[in-house]
Amino acid sequence: MRSCDVLIVGGGPAGSSAAWQLRRAGADVLVLDRERFPRLKLCAGWITPEVVRDLEIDLEAYPHRLLTFPRLRVHWGRLQVPIPCVQHSIRRLEFDAWLLERSGAPFEQHNVRHIAADGAGFVVDDAFRCRWLVGAGGTRCPVYRTLFRDLNPRASELQIVTLEHEIQYDWRDCDCHLWFFEEGLPGYSWYVPKENGWLNVGVGGIAERMKRSGQDIRAHWAHLAATLEGRLAPGARYEPTGYSYYLRGRVEVVRRDNAFITGDAAGLATRDLGEGIGPAVRSGLRAAQAITDGKPYRLDDVSSASVMSIGRSMLGRAAGAGVFSGRSPRVPGGGPAHGLRHRDQ
Repeated sequence: MRSCDVLIVGGGPAGSSAAWQLRRAGADVLVLDRERFPRLKLCAGWITPEVVRDLEIDLEAYPHRLLTFPRLRVHWGRLQVPIPCVQHSIRRLEFDAWLLERSGAPFEQHNVRHIAADGAGFVVDDAFRCRWLVGAGGTRCPVYRTLFRDLNPRASELQIVTLEHEIQYDWRDCDCHLWFFEEGLPGYSWYVPKENGWLNVGVGGIAERMKRSGQDIRAHWAHLAATLEGRLAPGARYEPTGYSYYLRGRVEVVRRDNAFITGDAAGLATRDLGEGIGPAVRSGLRAAQAITDGKPYRLDDVSSASVMSIGRSMLGRAAGAGVFSGRSPRVPGGGPAHGLRHRDQ
């Protein structure tokens, strides 16, 4: 049986952030995940300046695809509003694997099935023993299912269902576009370009509201595809795939003795835009600090609203705070620009 101080179930941003912080403090850490990295992960791949700061990422040195958006284009009916701010896009296939490798934590591919308390710690599948256990396995995390589901039952009214696809595409419009409440959708759809000719598009909405009003997510996807065909992505071909997750509700218990839940396992996606990476990263770091420093594990500073980050980056732009360090497309005279670096806009 393999023993360690801290066993982390899930190698995504929550788990790798916790592992990174724990390893820096000298803890003996092991990360388990049912997938081998790099692995395909459906996600718009939107990261905020807070994620960059929390993880101490040097955007210029990041070795994979990354774009910096100097604005978001928000569509509401016939109204289109450019919002000057700073946000970034990455490919989760690359980002997650890079974060996990950077953490320096040993990794083992393993699908966790059984968790049992063992004195002051836990035994997992009669193969792993640990003192501390961190659940970072997403919505279907076995740590949540075994130890926290009865304490934090999922709220059906907060379940989001999505369809999305990430494709190689020679995009021409380098802005991130968001459409809210199109065709009565209780949610929004998106167009998110990635560096070096990749594009993520998708649609997501509150499942219970759609069911109650007889809506079909596939009809909303068809509407988005038609919209994109008109100007933003003519000729693109999609094979969308669906998944679901939960927006942040009343998270009553996130620690139980020496076990923690983080990220989507705790249901921390923001209530307004369903952003999951930022809350996952910060909750992973807070769980690690609780283990190494004995701090209370609280999620008070894990925001439930993405608009707060957007507002802060708007203020940063207005103040000329140098928030553009990173990589962004520059398109003089039109045409694609993939992988260009810049420090102003």
